[in-house]
Amino acid sequence: QVQLVESGGGLVQAGGSLRLSCAASGRTFSSRVIGWFRQAPGKEREFAAAINWSSGSTAYADSVKGRFTISRDNAKNTVYLQMNSLKPEDTAVYYCAARTSFSGRNYPTSDFGSWGQGTQVTVSS
Repeated sequence: QVQLVESGGGLVQAGGSLRLSCAASGRTFSSRVIGWFRQAPGKEREFAAAINWSSGSTAYADSVKGRFTISRDNAKNTVYLQMNSLKPEDTAVYYCAARTSFSGRNYPTSDFGSWGQGTQVTVSS
């Protein structure tokens, strides 16, 4: 099983930027899809972005498309989420996760079996 550790969260003003990191230990990310999800208070956890570790192909939720960029560093076994033009509605705990099954649906949380502990992102208006 892969262990995931997120970092890089914090407090930022609206319009600012943050970069989140997700480092893996144990098994590597090879042949996996890695996703970033977020959960705001009182809301369900939702998909934000994903990357195929092998091919580098990416996918984004409509709410973050054009503002967030997911990337990977093979040598460091780390996935990043660059977040620009942040909005107060981006405030949430952000989690990275490794997909462990494939339902055929677009990135449901149930397809992801390995999760990090989360990192808080707070965007002030």
